[in-house]
Amino acid sequence: MNGAWTQAGCRIRFDWGPVGADAVGPGAALVAVVDVLSFTTALTVAVERGIAVMPYRWRDDSAGRVAREHDAVLAVGREQVERPGQVSLSPDSILRSSGIERLVLPSPNGATISARLAEAGATVVGVSLRNADAAAASIVRRLGAGDAVAVVAAGERWPDGSLRPAVEDLWGAGALIEALVRRGAGDLSVEAGTALAAYRSVADDLATALRACASGRELHAHGFPEDVAVATRPVADPAVPVLTDGWFVADSPSF
Repeated sequence: MNGAWTQAGCRIRFDWGPVGADAVGPGAALVAVVDVLSFTTALTVAVERGIAVMPYRWRDDSAGRVAREHDAVLAVGREQVERPGQVSLSPDSILRSSGIERLVLPSPNGATISARLAEAGATVVGVSLRNADAAAASIVRRLGAGDAVAVVAAGERWPDGSLRPAVEDLWGAGALIEALVRRGAGDLSVEAGTALAAYRSVADDLATALRACASGRELHAHGFPEDVAVATRPVADPAVPVLTDGWFVADSPSF
């Protein structure tokens, strides 16, 4: 790995996608993964409801087997919902669910990056626009002197499988970085400063910007406008999901 790509020497680092996570994650005390539409929003909603979430790379036959082995519910794709109450990657479907204790949540972006980082030994925090401030408080609480935090925007995929930088993830990363700076965790890389500036450019009307961005328009066109609304809806007590022994669970003071 090219040393310049790691943003070493900066306390707050930022990059995109799985390869960006490989670059800025090593050496960081914590890695925040941001996938606003919709993995980390769905994740935050689930953990707010007391559901433990396993991030899974792909929605294939193995995902069903893993869910059965762990007595968990498998989230299906949004378009695969066949009955009322079935849970999918849609945050709104999780909000309306009941009786779930464990959820296997596949996603080619946020879940894949989270699992990849955990396999490399990183401490992973799930961050969305709903919980950015709470996540920053949690991260600052456990940062030691000289510790760094890496922020990874998951992004989306073009039809050919390549990374599509998704502006909502840039804003989510910037929201977290602003909250970190507010709490005194400064020393941003140029890349992290760019994410912060992007967030500040839309912060006064974030809900409108989210509806108007490409991913927001796509979800509206496919009949999931509520998933966009859930992503920016204020929460009285947002959860901070921390990946522990393969499952995202709510942060605790003893962590």
